[in-house]
Amino acid sequence: MSSLVNRCIRPIRSALLSLERASLQLPRPFRYSVLLGSALDITRSNAELVAENALLLQQLVILHRQVDKPRFTPTDRLWLVLLARRVRSWKEAILLLKPDTLLRWHRHGFRLFWRFKSRNWGGRPRISSETIALIQQMARENCLWGVERIRGELMKLGIRVPRATIQKYVRLARPRPAHGQNWSTFLRNHAQMVWACDFLPVIDLFFRQIYAFFIIELGSRRVVHFGVTPHPTDAWVRQQLREATPYGLTPRFLIHDRDSKYGDEFTRVGGASSIEVPWPGGLRAG
Repeated sequence: MSSLVNRCIRPIRSALLSLERASLQLPRPFRYSVLLGSALDITRSNAELVAENALLLQQLVILHRQVDKPRFTPTDRLWLVLLARRVRSWKEAILLLKPDTLLRWHRHGFRLFWRFKSRNWGGRPRISSETIALIQQMARENCLWGVERIRGELMKLGIRVPRATIQKYVRLARPRPAHGQNWSTFLRNHAQMVWACDFLPVIDLFFRQIYAFFIIELGSRRVVHFGVTPHPTDAWVRQQLREATPYGLTPRFLIHDRDSKYGDEFTRVGGASSIEVPWPGGLRAG
């Protein structure tokens, strides 16, 4: 008997659903006629009808609460979004705002929800103020102790603190030493009195390696002297320095890298010309 009733009701329900879809194409006055609305409500569940009534009632409350233009509070937006989810024809039941506005509120709510769920609720536990004071006391009273030494002393006391945390409070406890003129400032202030020399390896047409030696003035970037040799030695570099400083035209400083080609003889020739040349190991910066 029940199967016979279901077979009879199924075509009626399908016809009503088709009528509902067709009614959405009608103008608003015909769409909300009493007879048509009553016929369409047969296909809806009680929960959907209650949700639609609540959605309309919520809009009525908002409209009565305002005098001029309806303003939606966050609570109103939440209720409208939640109730619209339970109504299939929610676009037709929304009368105070556009459907796109409700969809925008819905997306905004999802962003807030996932931002809340994605928060990092864990993290390292905060250390006590006594531990912070102990770290800073160790750093002040033992200037030669590094982060690992302080961390080891704390572990002897049963206190486990991450290395980065200890480094943070050690940096706050120890005052920074006063620094003088750094290397870049020195070069900028004395560029007119500084020359620099260096080698440039080059491969010739027959795949032989030769070395081009350059001396430039840092202030003007002018090439003061250059030479080419396949076998650079200390004696050859010394001779290049002599040829680059004729008639007493010498800089105050001559800098070079840590190349072994700049030997003791190169430094001695520079000193004889009143040029401050670094030792063969390189220039001590700072």
